Amino acid sequence: MKKYFITIIVLAFVGVLVYSFSEARIKKSSEVLTATQKNFYDYSIKSLDGKSDLKMADLKGKYVLCVNVASECGYTKQYETLQKLQDQYKDKLVIVGFPCNQFGGQEPGSAEEIQSFCKKNYGVTFPLTEKIEVKGNNSHPIYQWLCNQSLNGKGDANVKWNFNKFLIGTDGTWLAYFPSSVDPLSEEITSKLK
Repeated sequence: MKKYFITIIVLAFVGVLVYSFSEARIKKSSEVLTATQKNFYDYSIKSLDGKSDLKMADLKGKYVLCVNVASECGYTKQYETLQKLQDQYKDKLVIVGFPCNQFGGQEPGSAEEIQSFCKKNYGVTFPLTEKIEVKGNNSHPIYQWLCNQSLNGKGDANVKWNFNKFLIGTDGTWLAYFPSSVDPLSEEITSKLK
């Protein structure tokens, strides 16, 4: 009987140790996951002219709509509605255009050509960044964050074409993804800005 009692005490002690170590490991694993999840405000990118950095932290307190843009796409006319959206919600929203040539080679121009095209044809005043890749191994870190739940903590997305849209909240959290076909002035987007 004494043997069984000692065995039970030893097993209970081992159980407590195993439980303690597993709890510590779960906590550590959770801390590692949190450490890999960055906030949108941790990122920056070169402006289209390459002369300055656009720091996402400078956009704190506003919604941000990130859009991969192209000048020779069937959706290029969305530049006009993006600008209208920017004008309509200028006190609470910043649109950031990320020129990208990955889809059908529809953004072949130089930085100067892109800037001129956007200004002349659509009166674009919202920030445009350097030309980047938005998918694949060479995607810009901002787009890695936008597309991967393991980084943004909210959702996965696959950029399939030009003018995909990501809405970031006023606190830098990932709110929503919209495909190319969603018009910038649609209720789907504007309802989230109220």
